[in-house]
Amino acid sequence: MTDAKDERRPAGELEAGVMAVLWAADAPRTPGEVQAGLAADLARTTVTTILTRLHEKGMVERRRQGRGYAYYPVQDAHGLTARRMHCELDRDTDRETVLARFVAQLSADDERILRDLLEPDER
Repeated sequence: MTDAKDERRPAGELEAGVMAVLWAADAPRTPGEVQAGLAADLARTTVTTILTRLHEKGMVERRRQGRGYAYYPVQDAHGLTARRMHCELDRDTDRETVLARFVAQLSADDERILRDLLEPDER
């Protein structure tokens, strides 16, 4: 039997929760404010660590507030997804093959959307 303390959250779950709190906010949030907005019961130090990692990844910016920082997202959720797609593309040296395989796996609807985005004058 697994102890609840020993169960690990899926990778990225905590970061996603923190980002959701920041996206919903109308202003930068301190780690304590982010902690209060999370459904998970996390220590403030854990939230601070997550925010620091997000800052190091370039996903959030921060500004000095008192003795600490207040954090805010750099992009909305869609922009962040696009950024991750670019990062994955940049990991491979054969961009043409990666893009070709990506396009080959698109649904007909997604292919139409991509075509419309790439050729806006031909609509």
